[in-house]
Order: sequence, then C-alpha cells, then structure tokens
Amino acid sequence: MRYFFKAYLLVMPLLLSVNSFVGSLAETKGRAGFALAGSVVDEQGRGLAGVKVEVSKTLGISNHEGSFELKPATADAYQLKFSHPDYFPLIQTFSHYELTQNAASLLNGISLVSRAKNRVMLAFGGDVMMGRRYYKPYFGDEVLIRPRHRTADSRAIVEHIRPYMSIADYAAVNLETQVADETPGERAPKSVTFYSHPAVLDALTWAGIDYVSLGNNHTYDYKESGLNSTLAFLKQSKLGYSGAGINEQAALKAHRQQINNRGFSMLGYVGWEGSADPTQTANHEHGGAAYGSMANMLTSVAAEVEQNRITLVQYHGSQEYADGPTGVTGQRLKSSLDAGAALAIAHHPHVSQGLELYNDKLIAYSMGNFIFDQNFSATQHSFILYVWLDDGKFHRAEIVPLYVKGYKPTPATGMHRYTVMKRLKQLSKIRNTFIGHSGGHGVITRENQAVAVKDKPLNSITESQPLVFDKHARVASLYHFPWQREITAVAVADQTVGYRLGTNLINGSDFESFDTFDSPERGWLFPREHMSVNDFGASGNKSLSLELSEAKASLFGMQSFRRVYQPSSAMTVTAKFKTSEAVKVNFYWQGRKKSQKLFDAFNKGKKHLIGSVDLAADAKWQHAELEFNSPRIGYKSYRVLAELVLQSGKKAQVSIDDFALIEWQSAYSRSPQPDFYNTHSRQAAYLGLERLPDAPVMLKFD
Repeated sequence: MRYFFKAYLLVMPLLLSVNSFVGSLAETKGRAGFALAGSVVDEQGRGLAGVKVEVSKTLGISNHEGSFELKPATADAYQLKFSHPDYFPLIQTFSHYELTQNAASLLNGISLVSRAKNRVMLAFGGDVMMGRRYYKPYFGDEVLIRPRHRTADSRAIVEHIRPYMSIADYAAVNLETQVADETPGERAPKSVTFYSHPAVLDALTWAGIDYVSLGNNHTYDYKESGLNSTLAFLKQSKLGYSGAGINEQAALKAHRQQINNRGFSMLGYVGWEGSADPTQTANHEHGGAAYGSMANMLTSVAAEVEQNRITLVQYHGSQEYADGPTGVTGQRLKSSLDAGAALAIAHHPHVSQGLELYNDKLIAYSMGNFIFDQNFSATQHSFILYVWLDDGKFHRAEIVPLYVKGYKPTPATGMHRYTVMKRLKQLSKIRNTFIGHSGGHGVITRENQAVAVKDKPLNSITESQPLVFDKHARVASLYHFPWQREITAVAVADQTVGYRLGTNLINGSDFESFDTFDSPERGWLFPREHMSVNDFGASGNKSLSLELSEAKASLFGMQSFRRVYQPSSAMTVTAKFKTSEAVKVNFYWQGRKKSQKLFDAFNKGKKHLIGSVDLAADAKWQHAELEFNSPRIGYKSYRVLAELVLQSGKKAQVSIDDFALIEWQSAYSRSPQPDFYNTHSRQAAYLGLERLPDAPVMLKFD
C-alpha cells in the first residue's frame, strides 16, 4: 500500500494555498516567501543528520546537529515530510498563522522513530461513514459525492489524510456503515441507519487503509440483505475485515495478517446486543456484528494468543458524546489486554476520549470520527493514532490531530490542533498517562516520561508571558499558547479583579482555516452570495466579509446547533467587527427542545435576544461581547446567531473575526494559582476578567 506515497507528494501543492508565514523564521518583505527553520532528533533528543525534509517542491537536508532550513513559497498551510532510511517516515502539517505564533515550539525537536528489528508502525482512525449527507447535504451545501463521480469524489474526501495513513505498515479504521450500490433492503427498526456506496471501499484502499472493523451498531442496519451486500463488496476489495459475519462463529473470527513477517490477528466487537428483533449481533440463527461480551472477547483473544499471534482488539461501546468510557467498556478492554491482546482501540462516542497505558499496553478509549457527516461541532475534532510495537510490545504512540472540516478529514492546525490536543492531554492525564509533544503531534512513550515533571512546584517556574486584551474587551484567547503547556499562575495587575477560564463551543471561530484544504466550512450561517474571505484579520491573517444592504438584515452565526454543552452555564458571545457604515448587531440564542425535529427547530425555534451592539463606521476593529446563560434542561442543543442591520447608507462592507461562544468553566477567582475544577477547565481556550484590564495579565506555565 505504500507505493504511491512519493507520487502523492507531487500533487501536494494543491493543499498549499495563499498567504504568508514565519516564526523562528524570517519573513521577507511583501510576503513573497520565508525561511523555515527547525530541527529533527531521535527519540533520545539527539540531532539527526541526513534527514530529508520536503515541503511542496522544496527539499532540505538536516545537518550534523539535526537543523534544517527551507525557503518554500508562501502558503496558508505547509505539509512537511521527513524521511531517512533508518527511521520511519513522518508527516506534519502547520498553518501559516500558528507558525507566526509558535514556530519555535512546533518546528524544533521533531522526533523520528528508528526502524528497529521487528518494529512495526500501525495507524488507526475512528468512525467511517460515507453516505447520507455526503450525497444529500443540508442547508444547500455543496454535494461532496456526485452519483456520476463517485470514485473520484470519494477519493477526494480522503486526499488530505492519505499521506498520513499510507506511511504506516498497516492502517485500520472502524467501518460504521453497510455497503451497497442502492438501498440494501428492509431497515432495522432503529432511528438511524447507514449505508454507503462501494466507492467508500475504493477510497479507503486508495488512502492507504488495510483493514476495517465491522464490530459496530450499524453493521446490521439493513439486516441480512445489507450485511450480505457489505461482505460481498469487501471480499471483492483489498481490505481485510473482521467483527461481523453470517453467524456467530464467522463474526467472532479474527482477520489474520502478516506484517513485516510477523503474524497479527485483528478482532472487532460491538459492546451490546441491541434491543431490536433480530438483534444487531450474530447468533446461530442470523448474521450480524460480533458481540463483545466478556466471555466472547476473552475466548477469541486467547485463541489467537495461544497461536503466538500479535492480537489487536477493536471495540465499539460506551456512550455517545461522553468524555470517558463506561465501566463496562473499561473492564472489557483491560481484560482483553490481560488475556494477551497487545493493543485495544475503541470507538462509538463520536468524540475523542483519553488514552491509557495499562500494564505497559495502550488503550484508546474513543478515536472519535474519521470520515463522518455529523454537522455539530463537538464531533469534528479527532485524531489519527500511530502505534509502534516491538514484537507485539508497546514502544511508542503518536497522535496526529484531525479536524473533520465539512465532513472531510483534514490535518488540524492552529485553534483546531489546540482543541484536539488539550482534550486528549487532560482526559489521558486523569488515567495517569502523559502526552508529550513532537512538533504538532502528541507523543506517548513506553516510559510514560511526562510523569517525572507533572508535580513541578510552582516556585520553580520562571517563565511568564503576557496575555494582552483588546480595547473594551474583558476576554482574551489562549489559542496562541502551546497546547502542551498548562497555566500555573495568573497575575492580574489589579488584585481586586477576578478572572475565570472558559472553552469555546464554535469551531473555526478565528476563520484561519476557513478556505484551506479544498474543503468548505459547513458550520457557519451567512448569506453566501454576499460573503468573501479577507486576507487580513483582527488577530490573524483571515476574517470574513459580508456585504449588507438596506433592503434586508443579514443573519450570521452557527449553522448547526451545539449538541454538547453544559446547561445553565455562564456564557459569553464575542466577536470583532469592522464596518464601512453604521450597523446594529442583535445577538440571539436559539434552542432545539429534546422532542423537537431538527428543521422544525431551525425554522420555528424561538430566537431569544441576548443583547445588541451599535457599530460605528470605522476602519478599526470594534469589539463586542455579551453575557448570558446557556439553556436549562429541556433543550438538547442550541446555537448563537447575530443579526446585522444597516443603520446608515444603502450598502456596507462588514468584516467579522474571532466569533466565539465561550462556556465558562469556573467562577471568578482572585487566587494567583488557578483552581481547576474539572478536565474542562484544564482545556481552557479563553480567560475572562470581571472588569476591563488596565494592563496585560501575566501568565505562568508548567
């Protein structure tokens, strides 16, 4: 599967669109190009000489200290490939803007893993479904898979993760859909059923994926006809599979594979039988998914281990959109490792959960979405997981953050990288598993090395950095700080002013990735015919521009409802505006009640006024922030909208940036040392003050 990687790099300039760059680098006048400097090291931190570093059509070689320097054309995003005959290849992607903020952290000390004897590199992604809204999107969005172009369009969905999966020795995902060239037949009696065209299998193979797990709750969505269709198309493909079959025995059978001359076994399970008749799990009467009962898992794992095969378990369970696994999931995964499995990978929640080193073996509790069409923001941040095994023993894991942008998986950069990695770091830390970093990726080592510094005393921290607030602003973003650093002290000049920490519920709210990676953002509501992207921003390099007329107010904000939120929480909606004429902005929240249909909520849901802001005609950015409380129980989701009403003139050009919905995770505090109440407060992306500051707030980090 690796033969096409070099060829793919020839088309990589398609990824690299417009703008400017820098960092530990030097930007040239007029933004015609830049000097990109960094270093590459081995796992012990020693500089590696002779490493090829490629970005677009530019090639560099690391010197004897591991340092490299490249001067590629200026772009919005830069994808770097690192290669050396004695080390596994590596891909890392960075945005222009994040490198202007954190180049030293991102580009220095990027580590490679050596090709030791009997070492294999595995890659895992989360849930895959390429039907439903890929063919029939909501809101008038562009159709991603056209019936007459299924193969090409399906491949286009995976083009940006292709280089990441293809460099592994073996790559696997969870295929959470039946496969058929038309509706397979009778639906199972359930609210949501999936099927995808066989082009999904071609796309996965083309992307470098070798195996799919069928052990999930959608493998039997169209009963026997859908299952038989899925199995038939898989047999015609190059993909290995397990986790389902025409009866229980077939479903529990492992897929066996030689990887680098060593025998591997892949097992897949779903964690519950289902309440429908027939059940979603296979038995002696009908087919379906492999039921991951404790007995089934221990028996099938033991059977493979007894034959001296390296056994990998994939399990589908726990609760959707939750932060951590259920007790049942945790026990079954740990028991399978105790029985001899080498690695456990789980899915189903559609959001990422933490990782755990358990008895020197790795568990990923939820991979989140990989290729999926869920259109609410909590489900759009996930990751690729690399795992290196030495003759079946855990050596190292590396986390590649992903942003499922417009249903299309793309490398997560900037605020998206921060969001993914902050969540994984904190949800893993509570399981005594520590994530370090290499470039823009997270790293878990066999030694769990971060444990040695986790209790670093406050008085040993000397680094202090200012957090500058915009004029008339009481909130400031933390996205430009490295994700791996945790705030240990907050110094407000006026000690009578309290501060609080919050998270952002809107993806892409700085608009830096809005038009990157050949994929449209589908999370924003705006008049499309009157929208464009600016090459400038209030805090970065991008913002949105809307053309207003006196004839009609323009509605801007969240396209979809936010499904994962904390009811009755203190909230702040904030944005920056620049306008050529006087404009009034009315902010609203709109909820979807628990029993309400989606489009009924969109069309008829009451809009609750949060407040209004009057904008004067001004070439400078104007800050808006309003406080309110999130909906109480009774609502399953909500969104925030801004109505822009022209107050003077016949037309106006309005630029918008940093549109955020901040959910505060703590009350105001005056303590210099933050009191983190939960893992969400440790994932803070914003800091807010009780009153307007008269000086920068100073932050210390671990």
